[in-house]
Amino acid sequence: MAAEPVPSEGSKPLSGLLSGIAQATYYGTAGITEELLRGQLYPEAAPEEFRALLAKLTAALKSIASADMDLNQLEAFLTAQTKKQGGITADQAAVIAKFWKSHRTKIRESLINQSRWDNTLRNVNWRVDLKSQSRHIDQINTPVAIVEMELGKNGKESDFLCLEFDEARVNQMLKKLSEIEESISTLTQTT
Repeated sequence: MAAEPVPSEGSKPLSGLLSGIAQATYYGTAGITEELLRGQLYPEAAPEEFRALLAKLTAALKSIASADMDLNQLEAFLTAQTKKQGGITADQAAVIAKFWKSHRTKIRESLINQSRWDNTLRNVNWRVDLKSQSRHIDQINTPVAIVEMELGKNGKESDFLCLEFDEARVNQMLKKLSEIEESISTLTQTT
């Protein structure tokens, strides 16, 4: 792979603009406005000129993030964007590539967290116990599976769920899990 070009002085405001777009779009930072970005990064630019640059970079970053582009895809995408009429410059492409390399993981995690609308499974613990007391004598010394699950959303307190299964229920659950695994395998097999 070719050596990365040395960033020009003009790359700092562009990198800052990309960071601002990421803050507003992916990280949920309130207060990042077009006026703020223009005033801080491009005070000499006309509002319509800055708006066009902002729209172009926002669209490019959204395309890159939604496809979760690897370095090869990114290079092909940016090359196409530089050849497109009204696209980006080679210097802008270099800054975007550098920005994506350092922010890809964080943006991807943010998109994943934004796409979750329900609780997620944070932790699972299980064990098998023998019943030592019961109302019915025939249930003493029978194995019991105990499953404890921690459910929650990011930034919120967890809920705990405790389940107790006898041998028949464990077998039923294992059968259902096997069916689910089989269905997933069937759906994900390449033809």
